[in-house]
Amino acid sequence: MNTSLPSDKPMIRHVAIAGNIGAGKTTLTEMLSRHFNWDVHYENTENNPYLSDFYVDMKRWSFNLQVFFLSSRYQQVLRIQQGNRTVIQDRTIYEDAFIFAPNLADMGLMERRDFENYTTLFQSIVSQIKPPDLLIYLKASIPTLVDHIQMRGRDYEGSISLDYLKRLNERYDNWINGYREGRLLIINVDHLDFQNHPEDSGKVLEMVQAELHGLF
Repeated sequence: MNTSLPSDKPMIRHVAIAGNIGAGKTTLTEMLSRHFNWDVHYENTENNPYLSDFYVDMKRWSFNLQVFFLSSRYQQVLRIQQGNRTVIQDRTIYEDAFIFAPNLADMGLMERRDFENYTTLFQSIVSQIKPPDLLIYLKASIPTLVDHIQMRGRDYEGSISLDYLKRLNERYDNWINGYREGRLLIINVDHLDFQNHPEDSGKVLEMVQAELHGLF
């Protein structure tokens, strides 16, 4: 399915997927990309020079990691806004600033001065970019997140604690409850296995299609 529109209507340029670790962002990103023929910008985890070190020593590497993600996602958004294709983005620039960085600061895993420096940098960046045309939030309970994390078996995620996931989930809910930047679709994945069940993937596609129709 092609999302190109007549010239008198604005093009949907940027769809973004948000959600906690293990919520299913990459799976949904790939599914929507195939269905709608969208380009994809993935979260940069495979080539991330800080991620594995961060999970071993969070306090030492937290600031480095967050600045890397901020820079990476800023570059992604610039490419999306300068391009002429619809792009779906795996995780947003907002999650770093409203979820992960403040959580690290509150846990004492990022120095306060580093967090303030990071926040100032983020505010400067977001003042220069547009929010996604559609934000899709994958809402998941802790048991669902744990099941997904265990199934994919990434070594660097083996040390993630339940308390860490819970803190992130609370911050996600607070952020989403106050999100006013653009159109928002919330998908509760606790009872939707869109990776393994075609009927569930069909339901999700229908939900996304309905939101896209509202953008036209």
